[in-house]
Amino acid sequence: MAGTFVDVSQYDRPGHGNGLVDVVRWRYLLGVLIRKGTATRYRNSALGWVWSYVKPAAQFVIYYFVMGIILQNQRVEQYAIYLFSGIVIVNLFNEAFGNATNSIVDNRALVRKIYLPRELFPVAAIVGSVIHFLPQLAILIAVCLVLGWVPTVGGLAGFMAGILLVLVFALGLGLFFSGLNVRYRDAQNFVDLIKMFSTWTSPVLYTWVMMANALHNHSWATFVYMSNPLTVGVELSHTAIWAPLVATPLGVPDYFGWSMLTAAIAALASLVIGQLVFRHYERTFAQDL
Repeated sequence: MAGTFVDVSQYDRPGHGNGLVDVVRWRYLLGVLIRKGTATRYRNSALGWVWSYVKPAAQFVIYYFVMGIILQNQRVEQYAIYLFSGIVIVNLFNEAFGNATNSIVDNRALVRKIYLPRELFPVAAIVGSVIHFLPQLAILIAVCLVLGWVPTVGGLAGFMAGILLVLVFALGLGLFFSGLNVRYRDAQNFVDLIKMFSTWTSPVLYTWVMMANALHNHSWATFVYMSNPLTVGVELSHTAIWAPLVATPLGVPDYFGWSMLTAAIAALASLVIGQLVFRHYERTFAQDL
């Protein structure tokens, strides 16, 4: 009817949201997406969730016998534990980062049909990765307890802080590349490269002391290396899980506190930049998909 006034102040403008803030507001849908992801992971599998325990257990057995017994890295006590306590953090990062990057493309049917905060998909992918990280952690802790591991409050607090740091970093990169991946599918190639380098650019197969010795003429490079959020997460894992099992733990460099602060700033910066890039490309997600 002509002249009729409609108050639209209580309605949300389509396609307009508050970024990651909306994840909290739409937490029910977040729970639905998380349940969907976990339910479909082993769909049509005879063993189902048993695979979540079989895979990390088999991985640890390989590391223990090949690395810990056959190769016997003489420089590191309990090398198999050292290796596995680092690799679980790298596995968490790789899965969280990779799943977050593919989250929009994998949910193209929903993205094309209805509007909901697009950030829900990367965040649900990150949470799903944490859920599947827990069996690996359970296997690691069970083995360490058999070997006489006695956890400390400080070590566990550092371990949780390291996991949080790695997840924030993975979410920031995931938002960045998931936005690009919709428009430019070759972004996935960059993601694969980052995941490949993640194992080698953190002290997992070697120690940070070896890296520091190799870079002894370039102290700034050592600091940059130690300030990588993934490196900080791995070292906090080593401190909490591996160090209590050995007589002479490696410890951390004197400036590690500054490295942790720098890594936290880098992770938060990646989150902000990733959100901005994601918001820029999400306007055309439906068309590009």
